[in-house]
Amino acid sequence: MNEHVAATVSGRPVLVRDVDQRETRLRASMLAAALPRAGTSEGRQLRRWLTQLLVTERVVAAEAAARGVTADGAPTEDELLPDMAARLEIGSVAASALEDPMGRALYAHVTADIQVSDTDVEDYHARNPFRFAAPAPAVGGWHRRAAAPALADARRAITEHLLAAARRRSFRVWLDARRAALVELAPGYEHPGDPRQPDNTHKH
Repeated sequence: MNEHVAATVSGRPVLVRDVDQRETRLRASMLAAALPRAGTSEGRQLRRWLTQLLVTERVVAAEAAARGVTADGAPTEDELLPDMAARLEIGSVAASALEDPMGRALYAHVTADIQVSDTDVEDYHARNPFRFAAPAPAVGGWHRRAAAPALADARRAITEHLLAAARRRSFRVWLDARRAALVELAPGYEHPGDPRQPDNTHKH
């Protein structure tokens, strides 16, 4: 008996029952009260999002195996996604992939050659001179504005900031490209943002 397929990754099926199992686990978690009701437009969008998580996990596993990447020495999740801004920047599906040490090891592998130039650092400092200023001490209950640090003093912090952002951007673009190349989605399991699917609510 043939099982229903929600998607394929490199020709290998992701079954509807895999999506069902992921949804069941999610609805049994502490997040259950915040989830949309099953069978509604929002509920179908949730299943599309879960399908994206599943296919992304398969893409990460396939790419790691093809490149000989292992989870040994993977960076921590906090190193790659230190705050909510970083999570929003990389997107919820990629952020979910980075919960897995293998995903983080692949991230480190894929982004290892990313660099930022001295010009990038200098331009950023010119546009944001107070971004890495040390907090100024309070005087009589009033906070004074901190002095803008010299470029030499801020260079390391700016470089790390720009490099982390460039790596997140590079990984997101790379992952999108690999999913586009390897994944086929069945009707009803399209990307939640696909304007062709009937439950997409982002209209112009």
